[in-house]
Amino acid sequence: MKIEESSSVETSDYRVIIYPASRAFTPKESKAITEKLYDFLATWAAHGKPLSSSFKIEKNQFIVVCVDEEIEPASGCSIDSLGAVMREIDQEYNLGLFDRMKATFIEDGEIKTVKLQDFRKGLKSGEISRDIQVFDFSKNTYVAFLSDFLLPLHRSWAGIYVD
Repeated sequence: MKIEESSSVETSDYRVIIYPASRAFTPKESKAITEKLYDFLATWAAHGKPLSSSFKIEKNQFIVVCVDEEIEPASGCSIDSLGAVMREIDQEYNLGLFDRMKATFIEDGEIKTVKLQDFRKGLKSGEISRDIQVFDFSKNTYVAFLSDFLLPLHRSWAGIYVD
């Protein structure tokens, strides 16, 4: 199943795992990733019990996987199997899904991803505006994802780099 855009308010707080790519997906990549994840999630299980899960490709660059742990909690082995599929996708398309030493932000309406050290230097030098929004990939619940996935610089994790 796939998370659909909705104007309704979610009441369940699903577990979320976010895989941020270092660049936008091509249409062909997006289609292939979607097909691979549909196939995987249809059989995803923890200790032989099916997991109620879904995913979406957010902003054509981030893969967001949700699992309803009120129905069946994900186990270490099931998370490992998801990680293996995501590593396959990452290697096939060279997406940098597991590179955590980067910052992704919106500046002038454009999503930009840079190395973390270049991000810090850019903020310090003024090359990167302080009037940006920053993505936070550490969100682990759907409610946190909805409310705090993209925040103004000063309210984000990156606010520590600003005087």
